[in-house]
Amino acid sequence: MHPSHSLCADGNLHLVVSCMIRTKSSDELKVMRKAGSIVAECHALLSQAIRPGVNTRDLDALVEQHIRKSRATPSFKGHHGFPASICVALNDEICHGFPRSQPLKEGDVVTIDIGALYEGYHGDSAWTYAVGEVSPDIRRLMKDGEKALFLGIEHARPGRRIGDIGHAIQSFAEPLGYGVVREFCGHGVGRELWEEPQVPHFGRPGTGHQIQAGMVLAIEPMLTLGSWRARIDKDGWTARTVDGSICVQYEHTVAVTDEGPVILTEKK
Repeated sequence: MHPSHSLCADGNLHLVVSCMIRTKSSDELKVMRKAGSIVAECHALLSQAIRPGVNTRDLDALVEQHIRKSRATPSFKGHHGFPASICVALNDEICHGFPRSQPLKEGDVVTIDIGALYEGYHGDSAWTYAVGEVSPDIRRLMKDGEKALFLGIEHARPGRRIGDIGHAIQSFAEPLGYGVVREFCGHGVGRELWEEPQVPHFGRPGTGHQIQAGMVLAIEPMLTLGSWRARIDKDGWTARTVDGSICVQYEHTVAVTDEGPVILTEKK
C-alpha cells in the first residue's frame, strides 16, 4: 500500500507522510523480516486460492485470519479509515479498492496488496494474479510488470539515488508501450506504514534522496496497457485508469544493505 495522496515527482501537491528518513538497525531489520515473511505467507495462500468463482471478501478473511494467527495485525484495516485487511484492484483498477462479494471471473486480473504489523514494524507487498486464463497481452504485461519491479530493486543500493530506481522502471516499461502510473509512489516502511522517502516509479538517474544502508523501501511499480493517468471513484479510495486499460502492480519491501538489496517480503 502506498499513500493515497503523496508528493510525487509529477509536481502535484499531496499529503506528505513524514519529513525525515529513518534508517533501521540490524535488530529492527530482523523484526521486519518476520513482518515481511507473514505477508509472503499470505501471498502464498492467495496464489492457491485465487480462481474463477472466488470472491475477494473471502480472500480478505483468509488473509486476516493468517495475519492474526501469526501474532500480527493487518496494517491496512482502519488505516485512515480503510475498511479491510487487503486492498483489491481488479482489471482497470490501479489500487486501494475494497474487497467485494462479486465472484472473480475467468480472464480477470486482480492485484492484492497486503500489510502486516508485527512487534511494531510493517511488511508491505502487492502482487497481481491471473484468474484462470488471461489474454496474451495481459500475460505479457504481468511478466513485464514483475520484471520492472526487480529492475527497480537492483538500484536500492547505498550511494545510489531514488531517481535511479524510477528511471530503471520507466526506461524499461515505456519503450514497450506501457503506461507507468505516476499519481502513486512507493515509500519508506518501518514503524509507520508510510515513511519518507517517496519512491516514484519514473524519474531521472542521479536525482532525489541518496540511498543509504538501513533504509527500507516499498518499491511497487504499477504498469498499464494504456494511459498512466488515474482517477478516483466516488468511494474516495479506489483508483482506476482513465481509459479503462488493464493495470498490474508488483511490490516488495526491500532493505538496503552494504551487500545489496534484501527483499523482506519474499517467500523463503
